[in-house]
Amino acid sequence: MRVGIIGAGVAGLATAKTLMQAGHEVVVYDSAPDVGGVWSRTRRYPGLTTQSARSTYGFSDYPMPKDLPEWPSGAQVQSWLAAYAEEFRIPTRLNARVSRAAPVDGRWAVTLDSGEVEVVDRLVVANGVFCEPTMPDLPGQEAFIEAGGEVMAGTEMHDASLARGRNVLVVGYGKSACDVTVPLSQEAASTHVIARQLLWKIPRKIANVMNFKMLLLTRMGEALFRYHRLRGVEKFLHGPADPVRRSMLNSIGTVSRRQFKLDKLGLVPRGTMEGIVKGAIGLATEGFFEGVEQGSIVVHRDTTITRLRPGFAELSDGTTLPADLIVCSTGFKQSVPFLDVPGLQDDRGNFLLYRQILPLCADGLYFNGYNSSFFSPLNAEMAAVWIAAHLAGAVPLPAPDEMRTQVEKQIAFMDEATDRHHGHGTKIIPFSMKNVDEVLGDLDLNISKRVRASHWLNPIDPSAYREVTPALVARLRAQSPAGIPPRPTSLPSGSR
Repeated sequence: MRVGIIGAGVAGLATAKTLMQAGHEVVVYDSAPDVGGVWSRTRRYPGLTTQSARSTYGFSDYPMPKDLPEWPSGAQVQSWLAAYAEEFRIPTRLNARVSRAAPVDGRWAVTLDSGEVEVVDRLVVANGVFCEPTMPDLPGQEAFIEAGGEVMAGTEMHDASLARGRNVLVVGYGKSACDVTVPLSQEAASTHVIARQLLWKIPRKIANVMNFKMLLLTRMGEALFRYHRLRGVEKFLHGPADPVRRSMLNSIGTVSRRQFKLDKLGLVPRGTMEGIVKGAIGLATEGFFEGVEQGSIVVHRDTTITRLRPGFAELSDGTTLPADLIVCSTGFKQSVPFLDVPGLQDDRGNFLLYRQILPLCADGLYFNGYNSSFFSPLNAEMAAVWIAAHLAGAVPLPAPDEMRTQVEKQIAFMDEATDRHHGHGTKIIPFSMKNVDEVLGDLDLNISKRVRASHWLNPIDPSAYREVTPALVARLRAQSPAGIPPRPTSLPSGSR
């Protein structure tokens, strides 16, 4: 088949490569001038790094180079993805924004902003759940800008020198807000962070010794959070061992308070570390709390901007701050404005996707990347394997009513587990590997129990999954020799 893929980020590239290996022809559309999605140069902000460690943020057969730092920069990740696209000869149409995609006679018509229309047999939406920034409503913004002030989304801030000599306000307290604050504070006359709610931050090295991946990027770390289907050790952890489980999680909060001097700085979040999943699980930004302690960064907690006026911002706690530049790192919208298909979302905007992949309302349509996780490349790659199997009719699915019931139960569970902070059903953190297990379980392609057991104490190793795609391709070829062209499935030289 000819498959159109909207988005050349992690998910789009993984889908293209996997479907090509399964014998399909693909075309990838992206509005940016380069591949990478959130890592594109058009969206990178100063200070951007990965949240997961380099060894865990990779594809099964294409890890990041070992000479990169433990937490690679945005530019380094984009270069790695560009090399991936080149290595696997992924056909991409850059600077090609999709304005509309609609079903036509069992196929899909993809209309670009240029007016060009292409017809594909199947369509994969991989535009990303972090593609459209959410901007707060700031009364007085027009007058503020007319007087020379500037308001921008964090993804629009590409050069820290724009802050030089200016009074900067960063709105937000998630990872992107804290990341961009540090380089801006090194240029600005003053830097203030406006935090509606403080969030717990996990040290990159707990107690300055242990890499956090040894605790939270393991199956044991995932199991510390209650899933709606408990098995084996998980039943023990959330049963008789529940006090120990709670203590393990909250001890990280105790270490964070001490390590970052949160009590002294007045930055202890409400609640406990166990409740981190109900907000956002964020890695601490190097230099952020040091900047607060030194006075180059000032955090205003539990407050918002209520009004702007020329040269100033008024906060809900009564504070007035000098302001020339306001950078809003306030999250993202999950939307598909180009998709002309009713029934994709429920009345609250949650995407109704079976396994985070298959919509319940349209044939020949798939989503990938709507499973935002700690291991986004791996989750996207395994979802791509599922898509390849489904295209071949090799996924045993429940009846439509049962699929809808499962989707609704999953959303209801995430509502409770994350206090509805799941990006309209698109964020699966902290249950990243649960998703992988379920996707591969459908296909009877999961890796061995022995290797999975090793990931209980060791960080997840994406390379453990490197034989999954070849195994599926071999199965499909055996089942339908005429259905897959005899293209080589061996890995290109240079990949591992």
